[in-house]
Amino acid sequence: MPVPARRSLAVAVAAGLLSFGLVACGSGEDDAADPGKPGDKTITVYSGRNEQLVKPLLDRFTAQTGITVKTRYATTAQLAAQLVEEGGKSPADAFFAQDAGALGAVAKRDMFAPLPAADLEKVPQSYRSRTGQWVGVSARSRVLAYNVDAVPAAELPTSVFALTDPKWKGRIGVAPTNASFQAFVTAIRVQHGDQKAKDFLAGLKANEPQIRDNNVKIVEEVDKGTIAVGLVNHYYLGEVAKEKGTTPDALKAKLHFFPGGDTGALVNVAGVGVLKRSATDPDTKAFVDFLLNTESQRYFAEQTFEYPVVAGVAAPAGVPPLADLDSPEIDLNDLDTLDATIGLIKDSGLVP
Repeated sequence: MPVPARRSLAVAVAAGLLSFGLVACGSGEDDAADPGKPGDKTITVYSGRNEQLVKPLLDRFTAQTGITVKTRYATTAQLAAQLVEEGGKSPADAFFAQDAGALGAVAKRDMFAPLPAADLEKVPQSYRSRTGQWVGVSARSRVLAYNVDAVPAAELPTSVFALTDPKWKGRIGVAPTNASFQAFVTAIRVQHGDQKAKDFLAGLKANEPQIRDNNVKIVEEVDKGTIAVGLVNHYYLGEVAKEKGTTPDALKAKLHFFPGGDTGALVNVAGVGVLKRSATDPDTKAFVDFLLNTESQRYFAEQTFEYPVVAGVAAPAGVPPLADLDSPEIDLNDLDTLDATIGLIKDSGLVP
């Protein structure tokens, strides 16, 4: 069924919560319900980033600045919907999102304050809002994780669209409720149009993919050989290796970067936007500055295996340099139609 172009984000995502089987927005160990006051050494962050990944970084911020972070953790899509629903009454000072599309979806509803030029200029133009309302803090590439025993290198597809071939039936792992998958589908819509996205999702569904809640599970199963290939972000291989106490080289799971500017090689960013209520809050400004400083950029490279976006910080080990990736020419600012994408994914039947 066609998805109306102007379907509201809040309605689409709220419906998606039921169809995707997601729980209501929860909080971390801090209560994020009460808005603070500017300069009170407390900020409220809505984090679409996984708590296990970023809590050590937020704790480091508090230790260095004395600023308490009240964090609400949920999926990026859930939090984007919640921000839209709360509007100007939201207690959030900042939205720390997993992808540019959700940041853009909130930004186009005029909820973010412009960020200082000094922060924006630390990051290449392609990884920040063209209107200055959000900025990327780390980058990641979409890849195909594959098991070297199940898929010889010569059989790896040269395009993500080849995964609709029946030879991949039952062999593909996907996480359709994950923000990175949603952003990838949005990229297909931007680069090739809605019909191409519908056809791809229908072909994927016909191949009876292995549906998982998150990318970590997919990479773990690819490494075990229970799934042959999986559509994930590159950094999950490093995560799984770290959990196993080994290195990516020792795993059976490997990364295939799609060549030729294929949509399957989308480079996206995690990023941050500041809500208008906190435009002049020095504590929130300190948080954005912290995410872009050298120490935090090294954290992303060394602890979460993402690409740093600030010059002078080395890329994570074992992956091509960010500048060498053959990514599609897609403006991340155009990934802001999250509502329509979620509608397409629901309509495809990839989620019950």
